[in-house]
Amino acid sequence: MKTYAPLDVTFEHGEGAYLWDSKQQKYLDALCGIAVCGLGHAHPAITRTITEQAGKLLHTSNLYQIDKQQHLASQLCEISGMSRVFFSNSGAEANEAAIKIARLFGHNNNIENPAIIVMENSFHGRTMATLSATGNRKVQAGFEPLVQGFIRAPFNNVDAIKNIAENNNNVVAILVEPVQGEGGINIPDADYLNQLREICDQQNWLLMLDEIQTGMARSGQWFAFQHNNIQPDVMTLAKALGNGVPIGACLANEKAGEVFQPGNHGSTFGGNPLMCATASTVIDTIKSENLLSNVNKMSRYLLDAFNDKLGQLDGVREIRGLGLMIGIELDSEQVAHECSEFVKLALQKNLLINVTAGSVIRLLPPLILDQQQADSIVSTVSELVIDSLQNKVAA
Repeated sequence: MKTYAPLDVTFEHGEGAYLWDSKQQKYLDALCGIAVCGLGHAHPAITRTITEQAGKLLHTSNLYQIDKQQHLASQLCEISGMSRVFFSNSGAEANEAAIKIARLFGHNNNIENPAIIVMENSFHGRTMATLSATGNRKVQAGFEPLVQGFIRAPFNNVDAIKNIAENNNNVVAILVEPVQGEGGINIPDADYLNQLREICDQQNWLLMLDEIQTGMARSGQWFAFQHNNIQPDVMTLAKALGNGVPIGACLANEKAGEVFQPGNHGSTFGGNPLMCATASTVIDTIKSENLLSNVNKMSRYLLDAFNDKLGQLDGVREIRGLGLMIGIELDSEQVAHECSEFVKLALQKNLLINVTAGSVIRLLPPLILDQQQADSIVSTVSELVIDSLQNKVAA
């Protein structure tokens, strides 16, 4: 079906931060399959785990104990401070689980029509419930009637949340991204999550964090909420958790983790041995290769370099970043072409990037990024931006 408009390139193999196309052209991947391949491509530990597990057991179903699933759940609880995990196949499914937890939590507390506060410019998935929760009209258009039970608020606006609390008795949870990825790498005030945590405690709401893009070391911590020294009630993961194999996870603390009982939720493939073994290796590799330290080092390096080359240009509105989530917001009226064209122009220079929210160059390079690769990203992106600004002036 015509659900995608792919670029005119086909990749055949990869290694580390690089991909090779069908013509054996080499590309530096600064997008990682949209924050999925954090360990890069064809990482030997991941390849070894997939091969070994495929030779043993792929699937039995959740009708039986799965030791790989239990081991992964223990690892995730250890690094997150959470107590329970439900495994799914994707981020949208993980968010569906979170939404169901919130609704059941509300009903268990005698709230007949439980509502969840969600944010403008957010993205939570493309299922009916998650696209209804998403704060992007383009994603929702044509799929009405939307799922009810969501109250929208501006991102990074605590007063709006307080106003909802004063005027609505049906709220049971807040669902929010610590950093809005699809929305344009929007980073809230340093104490935003802390204030949301405080409000949720006061109101007996669940604080539910969508860490599908920020999670698994992308932000410079295992999870972005750890920058704030708080604990959510529910957290969702996917993307980099499997480094390319499809897996999602919905984690919960004791308060939310006991809401589901047998029969309330399920998944045929969720938490199967292959996916869980691979995700466990992802966690082990991030630890053994000290990638949290590398993410923070490369983050500082990239942000300093981009600010040095582009920060003073009139056509560059803002350079934002947390860990290896970098956004360069352009003034679309000052560049020589549509901002989306930067993706094709970068491809011509053998660099993979993305443009989101209409005018934000989004960079999601792998956690294994080195300084030479960072220099190449900065050089190519800066050249494209400067050339486009100069061509606009010349025109």
